[in-house]
Amino acid sequence: MVITGGTDGIGRALALAHLERGDNVLVVGRDPEKGKEFGTGFLAADLSLVRENRAVVAEVEARFPELDVLVLCARHYLSARRETAEGFEHNFALFYLSRFLLSHGLSGSLEKAANPVVMNVAGPGADLSAVRWDDLGSTRDYDGAAAMTQAGKLNDLLGVSFAERADRTRYVLFHPGVVATSFSGEYDGPTAAHVEAMKRSATPVETAVWPIVERIDDPPAEPLSAFVRDRRIDVHGVSFDRRAAARLHDRTLELLDGI
Repeated sequence: MVITGGTDGIGRALALAHLERGDNVLVVGRDPEKGKEFGTGFLAADLSLVRENRAVVAEVEARFPELDVLVLCARHYLSARRETAEGFEHNFALFYLSRFLLSHGLSGSLEKAANPVVMNVAGPGADLSAVRWDDLGSTRDYDGAAAMTQAGKLNDLLGVSFAERADRTRYVLFHPGVVATSFSGEYDGPTAAHVEAMKRSATPVETAVWPIVERIDDPPAEPLSAFVRDRRIDVHGVSFDRRAAARLHDRTLELLDGI
């Protein structure tokens, strides 16, 4: 099992739950100090960078010729727009591009496993209007919440396109609701106050993690499924449009060309 964003919050709770069961877990995160908790089961990487995602794919393939589970949790909120060294808006790069690169990059190893599943912990169900097709990098009128919502919708479409290409791997999109994690990010004053208010009524991590564990252990038989907590949502409506998914897949390949 590979878990990105596994040194904090939901990712860490998932890693500890599976390690306690005796599973072989590799945690991917950006902070080596936090990674010490997992010893040799930790891989340091800045997943906002395309080149580091590709390095992770190569390392995972070397460690896991057969990969049964890929869990995607890494995200980092930014109230102010920032670009990576490769020229991508940071939220787009970390929350979407990384998940695209790891999902498709590790598909070969996943397909070799007996019961492979990708668990994408994002926020399925947003309307397609969240996608700014002419400005995926949020260069105009940047808003952190809008950028995060757009990336969540892009992950929905990633699930659609991945499921169409996979033979055996099940792709599960999961919205855990508001969970009392560290809310990784850099916030302006009003947003920070809002986050603190949410934390007071948020679901404890220890509670929120178990529905995800259950879906990993027993994913639906369909190639693509989506959940908001325990409620399954339809993946056949306009919000999961196949043409939009194909459009995004092609556009993503164009953006990655030459990097």
